[in-house]
Amino acid sequence: MTRLITRKLMPLLMVAYVISFIDRTNIGLAKTHLEADMGISAAAFGLGAGLFFLAYSLCEVPSNLLMHRFGARFWITRIMVTWGLLSAGMAFVQGETSFYVMRVLLGIAEAGFFPGVMLYLTYWFTRRQRAAAMGTFLAAVPIANIIGAPLSGAILGLDGVAGLQGWQWMFLLEGMPAVVLAVVVWKLLPDGPRDAPWLSEEQAGRLEAHLEAEQEAGAAESGTHSFAGVFRDKFLLMTIAIYFCHQIAVYSLTYFLPTIIESWGEMDSFTVGLITALPWVASAAGALLLPRHATNAARSRTILVGGLAAMTAGLLIAAVAPAVVAILGFCLTAACFFVVQPIMFAVPSTRLSGATLAGGIALMNTIGILGGFVGPYVMGLLEEATGSAVSGLWFVAALVAVGALLGLRFPTRDPEFHDSVAEVGRPAAEAG
Repeated sequence: MTRLITRKLMPLLMVAYVISFIDRTNIGLAKTHLEADMGISAAAFGLGAGLFFLAYSLCEVPSNLLMHRFGARFWITRIMVTWGLLSAGMAFVQGETSFYVMRVLLGIAEAGFFPGVMLYLTYWFTRRQRAAAMGTFLAAVPIANIIGAPLSGAILGLDGVAGLQGWQWMFLLEGMPAVVLAVVVWKLLPDGPRDAPWLSEEQAGRLEAHLEAEQEAGAAESGTHSFAGVFRDKFLLMTIAIYFCHQIAVYSLTYFLPTIIESWGEMDSFTVGLITALPWVASAAGALLLPRHATNAARSRTILVGGLAAMTAGLLIAAVAPAVVAILGFCLTAACFFVVQPIMFAVPSTRLSGATLAGGIALMNTIGILGGFVGPYVMGLLEEATGSAVSGLWFVAALVAVGALLGLRFPTRDPEFHDSVAEVGRPAAEAG
């Protein structure tokens, strides 16, 4: 059954996330064009880029609670339509004010997609299967990073076609696929197992009973039964703190890796792009190969702590080594990005249920997004203060090391529950 569910759901969700990530990050390639054509200053550009994350983070929790109320099919479709239209609408900004407004609206529109999918996966995969499923989904991020820049660069070459600038074509052509795919999501994405035409009534009932038993056992053991209780749950708060450190590393490399590579010597943009892609290839491999082994609490802790320790080592290697060895350090770090992330996102579903689970997952991603602001900001400050593009890596490595130490406090025992269908995940091949 697990293979069948993965085959039916994951390709659609991954394609949607690839489009989402490209729409979120293509603004970087438009920077110089917006400055030249619209008079948007570097400071205004930086503010607009940050406003997206601010609006995004503020709307995460409400969005997930609304998805829990209205259903995944409707809410994910709504998110994709609005973000696609607004992303395409970026082609028509006229200056700094409209740029700010569009970035805020885009952040509001896209908020909830990622935590919504994390919540949605808890409707389908048991605790033993969840880290592997989330790791597979997260492989969409490196895929987006590998194909996004070349795609956007090619579209920028349409400058002047039909009287539009290249950056306008980029926003239009990369925004509209989300709207088109939203139609597919509306037609094919079931709200839950009971709505899936490719599962029998018996399979759906067995799966839902097992998942409900797991959540009830976890919530009973943690004692967290309300969203306010999340802020008193020390284990959840520790997990959120680890995720904050993790996201600082992810976004620091996302935004500063090309600059660091350029500091190694004279090379053209294409070469920089190729080298930049290498760590993301490693991260895709890690996401697809390792999270599947996090099948219980003891293994999850081992993989989490080991992954964070490897990330720390890779960052330190990159900070001190010559270029060839440094890129291997970056590859080691990136290979663990989406190995440890699904383990952290699997935690809320072992301690929360219902609307509390929806809010808890969204809160976790909200704090993580703030890490996405802190990391690049501090990296920039340290580079400016020291004149070295790699100086900020020491700061990032220190925080990831703190995350690894916190990870040592993860439990090694799963919550116990008694359920007649406890082995629902075992017959994975019966329908697949």
